[in-house]
Amino acid sequence: MGMLKIVRTMAVLLCAAVVGLTLSAGARVGAPQQSNWTLESVLKQLDMQAKEFHSLTADLERTKVTVVVNDKSTESGQIFVRRDDKMRIELTQPDPRTILRDGDDFYIYNPKIHRVEEYNLGKKKSLVDQFLLLGFGTSGSELKKGYLVTLEGEEVLDNRKVVLLELTPKSEEVRNQLSKIELWIDESTWLPAQQKFYETGSGDYFIIRYKNMVRNVRIADSRFKPRWPHDTTRVKPQE
Repeated sequence: MGMLKIVRTMAVLLCAAVVGLTLSAGARVGAPQQSNWTLESVLKQLDMQAKEFHSLTADLERTKVTVVVNDKSTESGQIFVRRDDKMRIELTQPDPRTILRDGDDFYIYNPKIHRVEEYNLGKKKSLVDQFLLLGFGTSGSELKKGYLVTLEGEEVLDNRKVVLLELTPKSEEVRNQLSKIELWIDESTWLPAQQKFYETGSGDYFIIRYKNMVRNVRIADSRFKPRWPHDTTRVKPQE
């Protein structure tokens, strides 16, 4: 099913840190600390910061954990986001892939097999946006609309002070894919430092960690154009 693949692709790639069954040594998280933040004050701060968000670039690293066989796999690359519904993820290790979103159009390009899958988000746009834009200029009000939000406290992640939110999807359609999401927000930028997604039913999860983030940088339109080599096979999977 095409839309299911989009949601899972974004959740796996992003919607998406180097962890196993516990956080790896590279993702140092301090013990929860006493915090002066309340849930209301965090959501208000996100509301304020969302108004100033226009774009970002960052390095990302994502680890998927399959619990039943104790298997871990890691991918890394770069992410480019613009507020006007544009996003590009360039995965470089271990296998190159491009994930592109340009408005309602969504692409998954695999250069190894010279193939690009093309989708139109259509009526599923709001559902997919919950993964595509989670924490990237998302206001506190938007989070409350889509999730039951719990403030878990403050922590230190790679020497950055972060607030940790637990998000439980309100939509049954979303809960069929993800039971909950944990979101670590960097207090210096109010953008995600890390995201952890728990898959419904399987117990599997994946974490995406962001580094070298630059906010409100100019990103050219050409970065979001679906331009592939001439020998690329275009496929439109069944929805």
